[in-house]
Amino acid sequence: MKKLALHWQILLGMAAGVVFALILTNFSWGAEFVSDWIKPFGNIFINALKLIAVPLILASLIKGISDLKDISKLSKMGTRTIVTYIFTTVIAVSIGLGMVNLIQPGNTITEDTRQDLLTSYEGDASGIQLNAEKQKEAGPLQALEDLVPSNIFAAAGDNANMLQVIFFAIFFAIGLILIPEKTAKPVKDFFDGFNEVILKMIDLIMLAAPYGVFALLAALVVESPSTDLFAALAMYALTVLIGLALMIGVYVLLVWIFTKNTPSFFINGIAPAQLLAFSTSSSAATLPVTMERVEEHMGVHREVTSFVLPIGATINMDGTSLYQAVAAVFIAQAFGMDLSLGAQLGIIATATLASIGSAAVPGAGMVMLVIVLAQAGIPEAGLALIFAVDRPLDMCRTMVNVTGDAAVSLMVAKSVDKMGEPNVKNWDDNYPEEDKK
Repeated sequence: MKKLALHWQILLGMAAGVVFALILTNFSWGAEFVSDWIKPFGNIFINALKLIAVPLILASLIKGISDLKDISKLSKMGTRTIVTYIFTTVIAVSIGLGMVNLIQPGNTITEDTRQDLLTSYEGDASGIQLNAEKQKEAGPLQALEDLVPSNIFAAAGDNANMLQVIFFAIFFAIGLILIPEKTAKPVKDFFDGFNEVILKMIDLIMLAAPYGVFALLAALVVESPSTDLFAALAMYALTVLIGLALMIGVYVLLVWIFTKNTPSFFINGIAPAQLLAFSTSSSAATLPVTMERVEEHMGVHREVTSFVLPIGATINMDGTSLYQAVAAVFIAQAFGMDLSLGAQLGIIATATLASIGSAAVPGAGMVMLVIVLAQAGIPEAGLALIFAVDRPLDMCRTMVNVTGDAAVSLMVAKSVDKMGEPNVKNWDDNYPEEDKK
């Protein structure tokens, strides 16, 4: 197993989890056994990744920005990062709208199926609508107000407050740049060492990745809704998946054009992070692995990865934006509504802005979708139509989110001349050779 590349180990774990769960579903006790004795190990694996997400952002951002030694460099990198993320998000939403208008999956939903779905998932839809109402009631500057934490320890205690942690880290690093170098050196040395420890912890956690994804996929299979509902929504799911596949193709093309790196270089480099994103449905949980892959396996300098990737994990949700565009038009089609060009352009703008405010945790895109639906005048109750396949699609769109983060980091690194040769590190690199044997 150790001789296999990490992405093959993870793929084997995923496949074994699915097969194991399918076998156990033939027994009356199978689902309960997986929930009680297998799923907890998957949750432990996700928690371990989430555990180091905030410390990693603090350490890597403070180290990366303070290494710039010049605020103008930060401004240059920041502007390019934000502009590129918005550009790719607009492309993603446009692809989603193009595919859903071309395939028109909502027209395949019969009245009986529509009523069955609305009845089955009415409770779930109500809870999501309630959360979205709170967001819509907020003032126009609420997002800006929420960006600045009143207590950094409280902000660091919740992964949903990642933007607040990023704000503090950038603010702290700017202060570190502006004080005398002699005074700043002990603080910088601390964060340099702290960052190395966190990166080593990532290496250790990834040793358990194949087993973690085995548990996660096994639990997903036994908890899946009935196959009848999946069959009714197959065209919708297919539309989303085609759009997501096209978006990955766009990333590969952009990396090839801007950095001259081959598609195989990019895909092989990011594959373990993609598979982990697929398994966890969380950009935040995958962030430590994404940073390691982009830095060590693609040669992007740490000062770029430590700035671009944490921001991307919170504001770059291309896969989520694409899904929101498809879902909004699909629901409109299912209800027999004909959306005008203006309404669909409004979906592009709203989905782009909503993706920036979407938390990097599983299911956050569904809350943002309510805002997109409301803007376009589509009944929010239509959320119930897509709940049955939301979990597997959430896994796929998170994979695209992570791929987009990596692609943008390569493009930004190339534009500021911060790319070098890959430098892969193993978990036991600092051990004496005789202790490794």
